[in-house]
Amino acid sequence: MINNTLSSYKTTATSIDTELHPTETRQESIIKLESAISSSASLPFSIPWRQTWLVFAAAVFLVSVPVFVEAPLVRSLPSLSLAMTGFWVWLSFTLMSRSATYLWGDLLLGFSWSWLAGAIYWGWLRWEPLWHLPVESIGLPFACWCLVRNWAKVGSWFYLGSLFGTVLTDLYFYLVDLMPYWRQIMQVEPAGVSLILQNAMTQVQTPWGQGWAVILALVLFTCGVLPLRLEQRHWYAFGGAVLSTILVDSLFLIAASAA
Repeated sequence: MINNTLSSYKTTATSIDTELHPTETRQESIIKLESAISSSASLPFSIPWRQTWLVFAAAVFLVSVPVFVEAPLVRSLPSLSLAMTGFWVWLSFTLMSRSATYLWGDLLLGFSWSWLAGAIYWGWLRWEPLWHLPVESIGLPFACWCLVRNWAKVGSWFYLGSLFGTVLTDLYFYLVDLMPYWRQIMQVEPAGVSLILQNAMTQVQTPWGQGWAVILALVLFTCGVLPLRLEQRHWYAFGGAVLSTILVDSLFLIAASAA
């Protein structure tokens, strides 16, 4: 039944494209089809269960990539990391040009903005934490523009979820007064990082630090889980990006404690 309904939407989109707007591109037809499917009340389960969870898993993975892959790369080869943004954008549009891979190109486009922000900040501005959020927000205007046009929703919501997690993480650093340690770590040799992390952990282990850690973790968990109930791909991308923030922050906390 669902397949038949989806087929009818595809036929309708094709008909609109060829009969009413013959000059429109195939990409615009795909956008119309996505909009029709997402707004249809008759398709509550139109998105396959397996595909939504693949989007969720991909979002978690893509949030982890800038942290564990881009960060080491950008410190030694910042120009290369910045140039790779162009590759990610090109690959995303290439995937979006085919209906079978459109979803993954959409998601990759949102990831491109996170990668761009990471390349700029960690490559040239990492010594000043006050610049972190402004640089991480570099893709916000584009994401909002896409959502207004009802285009690239999966990637845009992924980027917004990643940015939301970054905002709360930085907020914790401000509340617990960890910014001085951030500056010190960026200025010392690797051999001196261990002592700085130990001093930072003293701040985290206070009742104030532990209390805010619990509060912000609950906020992240709530904002990451509730969208999953809507059973739409872009909300799974958002939820995956938000929940992965808890995972990444926990790994950093374990590493700092081990130091």
